Amino acid sequence: MAVETPGEGLPERQAVHWRPIVDEHRLNRTAALWTATTTAHVVPFIGAGALLFAVQPLALPVTLASFAHAWVIPELYAHRGANVVKPKRSKAPAGAERASIGLLGDLVGHEARDLHARTGLVLERGELGVWLVGPAGALLVRPGGRRVHCYCVRVNDPDLPSGDRIAHLLLALRSDERGFATVANLAFSGARWRVRRRVDASVRPAVGNPGSRDGPAVEGPCRSGGGIERGATA
Repeated sequence: MAVETPGEGLPERQAVHWRPIVDEHRLNRTAALWTATTTAHVVPFIGAGALLFAVQPLALPVTLASFAHAWVIPELYAHRGANVVKPKRSKAPAGAERASIGLLGDLVGHEARDLHARTGLVLERGELGVWLVGPAGALLVRPGGRRVHCYCVRVNDPDLPSGDRIAHLLLALRSDERGFATVANLAFSGARWRVRRRVDASVRPAVGNPGSRDGPAVEGPCRSGGGIERGATA
């Protein structure tokens, strides 16, 4: 379990001081809880549908409806997770948007710059996994590439160009990765293939190819918390 000296890390952590710091142990525990919760929602529908069909085969339509519910529930969770990196129209003028993207390019290497040009996300490798950072959220692809944690996190200035918003989040992530994951609001944790199916087509290449275990291809409103103050990580 990680131990930190008070005052270390992102200042935004003070706003969510009740949250335990995110580390490997907590991420694994979170993944297990999401799997257990999803299973608890899905299994009753599968069991009820199978039992109903065994008792009365003529009730096949009801059985199929029950199976459909079992499929839809995890898909809805994955859709909520995918929304954290859903492309949104920037409110900033076109000139400011272009300038912000140019400045963002100075913070990252060729690999991340190329990925951003194609998908709108910036790749950042960290201790917890591979991050894909967007203007209002981030995906954490865990080692092994099978599981993704989807985080809703934003800069508290909606008028900033998208490049500046990504830059602020990227600097916060680099300065305190575990604090970044603590401040952000977890929207979904589950199979990468589920998230990949639900993200926008322009973002899909960043999440990786189906069946691959290598993670990324190049290798709704937030609750309280989930905000990075502008300039706090400068």
